Amino acid sequence: MQIAETIAAMRDALVAPVRAGAAVGLVPTMGNLHDGHLALVREARRRVGDQGLVAASIFVNRLQFGAGEDFDKYPRTFERDCALLREAGCDLLFAPDERAMYPEPQTFQVVPDPALSGILEGGARTGHFDGVCTVVMKLFAICSPTLAVFGKKDYQQLMLIRRMVAQFALPIEIVAHDTVRDADGLAMSSRNGYLTPAERAEAPALNRALAALVEAVRAARADAKNPPFGLEALAALEDAALAGLRARGWQPDYLTVRRRRDLLAPSPAELAGAEPLVALGAARLGAPRLLDNIEV
Repeated sequence: MQIAETIAAMRDALVAPVRAGAAVGLVPTMGNLHDGHLALVREARRRVGDQGLVAASIFVNRLQFGAGEDFDKYPRTFERDCALLREAGCDLLFAPDERAMYPEPQTFQVVPDPALSGILEGGARTGHFDGVCTVVMKLFAICSPTLAVFGKKDYQQLMLIRRMVAQFALPIEIVAHDTVRDADGLAMSSRNGYLTPAERAEAPALNRALAALVEAVRAARADAKNPPFGLEALAALEDAALAGLRARGWQPDYLTVRRRRDLLAPSPAELAGAEPLVALGAARLGAPRLLDNIEV
């Protein structure tokens, strides 16, 4: 696996494969890799084939961290990450430091539509998605990938990147990979390492709460004997899910059911009908803040 530490070196490393017609699959990460990241690398390999090139990036992006968040203590495990990427079939790693990635202050930034970026995660982490979209756009400009693979665990992020690519007419296919989970249902995340043993044992409760919410919504939609499933009934189910987590010691930001297409609340007709929905949750368990979602 080749490692490029500057923008120029990364572009130089891509010249020959691109000239030869190789497809380039990109997996952006912040490092501290786990099996979820490696599944994205393997999916990129499957998509580009043996003749294509799989590239990954490791860059802890200060722009997407808010005041008081964990930028300084975010785990940096570079040597271990490199070994894992090699084993997973990565060909090229872009690993810039801050001076290489942002040689001058990044005063030009991508500001996504607040109708999507200002809700849910954006409501809890002001400016977070500005930083995400800016760094992803810059990675796309540096690497010119044919496709890029992102996990569904960060559902809102995936949707924003898809819309950014569409609105800027970027010739990049955005590939969504299903959330990779531990055997007990916990969605894999680099921040799971912050959990104490007791918190780790409790952590799958978020997934269970979302699963119960999804099953309740499905049952209410399917039961023709009841009145049409409405917004008040949905709000009651969401409130019960939140109360259940709080009773277990969590501090939830949201557990909610939204339309998949834009993450807005469904209308009564959409809720009672066949509109594709998704249940999303974010909650703090001690210090770590965990995310998860399940499509309805």
